[in-house]
Amino acid sequence: MQDAFAYCAELVRTSDRDRFITSLFAPVERRGALQALYAFNAELARVRDLVREPLPGEIRLQWWSDVVGGGRAEEASANPVASALLATIGNQGLASATLAGLIEARRFDLYDEPMKGIADLESYARSTSSALIALAMQVLAGTDVPAASGPAGIAYAIAGLLRAFPLHAARGQLYLPMDVVERHQVRLPDLFAGRSSPGLAPALAELRELARRHLAAAHEVIGALPEAAVPALLPAALVRPALDRLDQCDPFAPVEIAAWRRQWLIWRAARNPARIAR
Repeated sequence: MQDAFAYCAELVRTSDRDRFITSLFAPVERRGALQALYAFNAELARVRDLVREPLPGEIRLQWWSDVVGGGRAEEASANPVASALLATIGNQGLASATLAGLIEARRFDLYDEPMKGIADLESYARSTSSALIALAMQVLAGTDVPAASGPAGIAYAIAGLLRAFPLHAARGQLYLPMDVVERHQVRLPDLFAGRSSPGLAPALAELRELARRHLAAAHEVIGALPEAAVPALLPAALVRPALDRLDQCDPFAPVEIAAWRRQWLIWRAARNPARIAR
């Protein structure tokens, strides 16, 4: 079993560096469970990148649904991420319904159907990023604080989607909600061709402002968090700097925050949790 947790740690280190760094601020005895959870999330997040058509992706997600639901025990025992995740579920009492909801939300990633509205985007973010924070809080502190995990997760998800905007546009995928597209008269043929149109900048600015509002809501309640839960929220320390950087960037060529600065922002927030959402 230790080999399975070591595999998860390496997977997170290579595929989700930010969350790997934040996991190092967790107590040693909780770190493996946290990294198993993040490895599971990494496996789901990369399904679209591993398949050419939706059907193989659906099969992969269904496999994970079966595993979380208690099925495919023999296959799961041979998969290090599944094995570590199931041990974490058992040891920490994680809600299988929350994990199942995270998997279900990821089905949207497999298709090129546009996000219909802001409410749909927030729901997607709540079921993926916010759910992951909530599960991490449970691993660390035995409890979830929805007033913090909900808005922090939504802000983190929106910032991540804006950073990934060029990739999504290049493959005809639209997380930019259609109500925002229509309100700003964004020309989709230009967007999918990698060209800006007059409405694109204000449309993306609206989403950045939405993320900032959710981040502000998280900031209001972070002070009441149990200290043990803080590492679960540390990824959100990167949201405001990312949004500020995106304010100044070409949306089709965003400039990433340097790795050393990302680590410094996480370290600073770990020392002073009030900086997580500020």
